[in-house]
Amino acid sequence: MEEILKEVAELYAAFAKDANAQVEKGNKAAGTRARKSSLQLEKLMKEFRKLSIAAVK
Repeated sequence: MEEILKEVAELYAAFAKDANAQVEKGNKAAGTRARKSSLQLEKLMKEFRKLSIAAVK
């Protein structure tokens, strides 16, 4: 689970950087990268949820 948390932190940092570039500078390529990162984050968060529930049981 620690590995997933590390990956989430790295992906979120990349997402935030690209999302800000899109909003502040109108960078379309950064928007594409931000959307891609958000999809990867979604998958990791679902995996974290599964592992978290399994750890409680």
